[in-house]
Amino acid sequence: QVQLVESGGGLVQAGGSLRLSCAASGRTFSNYVLGWFRQAPGKEREFVAAISWSGGLIYYADSVKGRFTISRDNAKNTVYLQMNSLKPEDTAVYYCAAAPRDRGSWYRIQSYDYWGQGTQVTVSS
Repeated sequence: QVQLVESGGGLVQAGGSLRLSCAASGRTFSNYVLGWFRQAPGKEREFVAAISWSGGLIYYADSVKGRFTISRDNAKNTVYLQMNSLKPEDTAVYYCAAAPRDRGSWYRIQSYDYWGQGTQVTVSS
C-alpha cells in the first residue's frame, strides 16, 4: 500500500502561481511513477503530468506544457507540481497518483493503483 496526501491548493488570481505537494508513505517511493491528474466540476478526471521513478522521464498534457513543472524528491518521498501562469480553466481538484514503475501509459487513469484525496485549486479571473 502507498498512502498519498496532497497539499498546497488554494485560491489564486489568473496569472498567479501555486505549488502542490504530495507526500507518500508506505512502500518504497522510488518504485513508483508519480502522476498528477485533475477533475473540474462536471468533467472527467484528466491527466496533467507524470514523472518516472528516477525523474529522468517527464510527460505533460498539452494544456499545461510550458506552465507547469513536475518534480520529485525521493529522499523526502514527495512529488511536486509547480503551476505558473494559472488560468481560470485550471480550476479543479488536483490528485496525485502512483503507478508501478514498470507500467506504461502514464497518461491513463487505469495505470495508477494509488490515489490521494485531492486538493482544490481555484483560479479567479
